Amino acid sequence: MLALGSMFLQQTFVALGKVLPAVVAPAIFDDLKIDPALLGIYFAISAAAALVVQTGCGSFILRYGSLRISQFALVTLAAGMAVATPGHMILFVLSAVIGAGFALSTPASSHLLGRYSPPKYAPLVFSIKQTAVPAGMLIAGLLGPFLTDWVGWRGALLVIAAACVVFAIMLEPLHKEFDSDKDMTRKFRVSDFKGTIMLAVGMPEIRNLSFACFIFNGLQQMFTTYFVVYLVHLGHTLAAAGVVFSMATAVAVPGRIFWGWLSSGFVSPRTLMAILSIGMAVTVAATGFFEADWPTLMVIGIASGVTATVFSWHGVMLAEAVRLAPKGSAASVTGGMLSFGQLGALVMPLVYSLLLGLTGSYRIGFFVCAVPALIVGFALLRPARPASPATASPDD
Repeated sequence: MLALGSMFLQQTFVALGKVLPAVVAPAIFDDLKIDPALLGIYFAISAAAALVVQTGCGSFILRYGSLRISQFALVTLAAGMAVATPGHMILFVLSAVIGAGFALSTPASSHLLGRYSPPKYAPLVFSIKQTAVPAGMLIAGLLGPFLTDWVGWRGALLVIAAACVVFAIMLEPLHKEFDSDKDMTRKFRVSDFKGTIMLAVGMPEIRNLSFACFIFNGLQQMFTTYFVVYLVHLGHTLAAAGVVFSMATAVAVPGRIFWGWLSSGFVSPRTLMAILSIGMAVTVAATGFFEADWPTLMVIGIASGVTATVFSWHGVMLAEAVRLAPKGSAASVTGGMLSFGQLGALVMPLVYSLLLGLTGSYRIGFFVCAVPALIVGFALLRPARPASPATASPDD
């Protein structure tokens, strides 16, 4: 319970800091007079840096311990937010790169919970831990506009950055117990990048998860990046858009727990992810039909459908990846799989940004980005290919 609670709070702060720039983005656009399409480029740079971080993080987690790496993720995220506050374009680029240390948080917490979770209940435990992400998003949606009105967008970033650092310090008393498995003889090698990727694509089932993670995480990043901006474009105030985002995101908290419980013994993780993928395609496409005069409850309802699917798959997928991982390689497998997710988080906001720049329409991006999820959903409904003896996990 202590491991779960500490990692839940760690990921809550990480999600809050990661999403905050998207929530306060309309205020940044107004202040600096910049094109909203640049927001997609900012998050694409962040995703590219996070891709490198997650691909090479396995050795660092094993050497320094999952809790120490979690603290490092919080501090680098805080530094990234602080660097952006002067408002210069080059500093926004540096902010995206430095803040990408957030990408360490999920592999580190997965490694820690993999040690303490009973295997039977791992999908539920991982899903509970991953509810921290929508919880952090919910807080960002409510707190971001409030802080922006109170101390400006710069002050909002600095306040949350300070909170991340304070919590990283608060985790220190847990270091001795939770990092008791660290191996200071473990060395980082450039070949670790290749090894991590090969773990993510070498086994058929993990490879399927990696490609699904590409689409799922890409959709989540695209929606997170542009949803509040889209609502402001339709005429909502920043505060109102933040409330809608928060209310919809709240659905993902019980959603993640419910999907985790369901896949712990009632529906196979693969089948459940197929259903979620098709649901993502339908709800994301429906978002593109929003009109300025739509009732707020209808907007919240459709957005909640998005968060119940696009924001709610993580615990099921992570638990399945840990189950399939060869012994002692859970951190590397999840890092490799999530690096595909970061690649999706790089590509999809760029696709949306490109479509926005070419057409001037916020709608088209939602329609186009929904299509890959539909394809993945039907692909996951096909029976899984059995792993060959050479590639099978010892835990299978």
